[in-house]
Amino acid sequence: MSANIGSWGLSFPTPGSTPKGNETADYLKDFDAYYVGNANEKVIYLTFDGGYEAGYTADILDVLKKHNVPAAFFLTGNTIRDNPELIQRMAVEGHIVANHTFSHPNMTNITDLDAFRAELEKSEELYRSITGQEMPKYYRPPEGKYSESNLRMAKELGYKTMFWSLAYVDWNDNAQPSKEQAFSKLIPRIHPGAIVLLHNTSKTNADIMEELILKYHEMGYEFRSLDYLAK
Repeated sequence: MSANIGSWGLSFPTPGSTPKGNETADYLKDFDAYYVGNANEKVIYLTFDGGYEAGYTADILDVLKKHNVPAAFFLTGNTIRDNPELIQRMAVEGHIVANHTFSHPNMTNITDLDAFRAELEKSEELYRSITGQEMPKYYRPPEGKYSESNLRMAKELGYKTMFWSLAYVDWNDNAQPSKEQAFSKLIPRIHPGAIVLLHNTSKTNADIMEELILKYHEMGYEFRSLDYLAK
């Protein structure tokens, strides 16, 4: 399938196996885009999306550090700007701070390369001013809304577009899932090569993070950086 415009979605026909996405892995690869890794490797790529700081990120980072788990944080421009100490900590502790755009727009409405570039470069500039480093070239479209044109522009700008193969409804501050609800999605649906999307704004995620990592380890999984997937 080669949709002109879409909103990333998944179906899970077989528990423990690679879900089906809107696009195939082969289609996405033409644009340096991914939603899943190698189905023959029991590897998990842990990623977080954040449009603001809710006070849970430091706790999540503590757990990741304790268990030596690398992660990628896809953050909006305001999140980077307003939380320099967290950004510095992520970089120092070996995590990827990735681009979730500057202002979190529906990127499918942006058809001009210069406007597309501006959404990414503004965040790059903030990251550079805080860390003195160049921002890693990973991009996740807000709300998973994408177009083939967007995929092409991201590639032209040197970015790898990262979708996901496992997520759950963890983003609503006013209706946080219970631990049991979270595990009912995150455990049976895990699969080799999974790109897991969580929100670092979720209290539930902060509360379950250590137990979740230990459960995945017990199931024989290891955690690796997106740099390993995209090498």
